[in-house]
Amino acid sequence: MTAAATIPLNDGRAMPRLGLGTFLMPPGETEALVRTAIDVGYRAIDTARFYENEAEVGAAVRASDQTIFVTTKLWRDDMGTGRTRAAFDRSMEQLGLDWLDLYLIHWPEPQTGLAVETWRELVALREEGRVRSIGVSNFTEAHLREIIDATGVVPAVNQVEMHPRFQQRSLRAFHEEHGIVTTAWSPLGRGTVLNDPAVANIAEKHGCTSGQAILAWHLALNVVVIPKSSSAKRLAENLSATDVQLDQEDMAAFAALDHPEGRIGPDPDDVGAYQGIPERWR
Repeated sequence: MTAAATIPLNDGRAMPRLGLGTFLMPPGETEALVRTAIDVGYRAIDTARFYENEAEVGAAVRASDQTIFVTTKLWRDDMGTGRTRAAFDRSMEQLGLDWLDLYLIHWPEPQTGLAVETWRELVALREEGRVRSIGVSNFTEAHLREIIDATGVVPAVNQVEMHPRFQQRSLRAFHEEHGIVTTAWSPLGRGTVLNDPAVANIAEKHGCTSGQAILAWHLALNVVVIPKSSSAKRLAENLSATDVQLDQEDMAAFAALDHPEGRIGPDPDDVGAYQGIPERWR
């Protein structure tokens, strides 16, 4: 990955277009995996308080002499005035870093009515220089409008589920209109799209893996991707997706894979009811 492989943010900063996600990465394996990722060229690592591996991510980042873009997130039960700042302090203590590149509200939690006051806390943290950029995760257009209208501050990033079977076209259009960078979690659809014949054909055409083709599709749409992998070989393969150049025919084939029922993760309006992950992760 080169310096050119970054995307500008609406606050004047930039972030790498491809990073490493650490959701469900066991804490006991995280430090070694992140060190390996950095060694093969990753310059962005995504974690969160509720992943329970911030300390291990921080240890790997501190051990490197590279400049690494670190993202962490505020969990659902830490939202609200006072609690947000305390949670940020705990995350920074776990990470052991002098600064944070990007801090996100992990879920909008509309039933609590705390999104606006929580967003104001993130704005204050940025204004104090404690975090460089701020954003959100899993916010819909309605959730975004609420915090923007209340504060006048537009998030730099919205990290959402996105993959070929759930392409978030309407939300991405709203992002583009407001200068919000889309980051895709589960960009490979948890592996559900890898064996699709259309994807296999595109991969064969470009001499790459299906995973690389899917990541290249995201990158062609100016979407940041944070795939997770526990294999050094796969880490390097994913990073090399930046070298795959898709054409209009390929993009049209990917567009045809979108499905209205393609969501595989929680509904942002009802994340508490989601049964797809263990209780400890909800």
